[in-house]
Amino acid sequence: GIPIQIESLIVLARLRKERRLDLPTLANALQREESSARALLERLVEAGLVEAYGIKKGRTYTLSARVYRELGQSFDYIRQAGFNLIQQEQMVLQYAQKHGRITRKETVELCRVSEDQASRILRKLDGKGKLKLIGKGRGAHYRVP
Repeated sequence: GIPIQIESLIVLARLRKERRLDLPTLANALQREESSARALLERLVEAGLVEAYGIKKGRTYTLSARVYRELGQSFDYIRQAGFNLIQQEQMVLQYAQKHGRITRKETVELCRVSEDQASRILRKLDGKGKLKLIGKGRGAHYRVP
């Protein structure tokens, strides 16, 4: 095996116990500044041990599929990752119903995801017939059919 820092072990143990954590929580657990904790988390992401979701202040971290597989807990990974997507889809649908429409930019802000992730969520809901794309380019938005 490869040597692993104590800080990395703390992060992995907390994620195993609590499933999903944000940067301030992990920085506090490590007793480090957020910038130092962020650098450690990004190294763990690059090593394939941790997965990051969302962007900026909404970014959260979980153990990777590979780690769950090694632990013999693949179902736990699917459960944990799957609920997030279901919740995002529900938030998008509720927003579109309440406001009459939703854009990719609004989806980014609502779900705290990247533009690519927002596009995937919207296309998936469009493909299921739950939303309908109206227009193209800058004016594009989705409505509930």
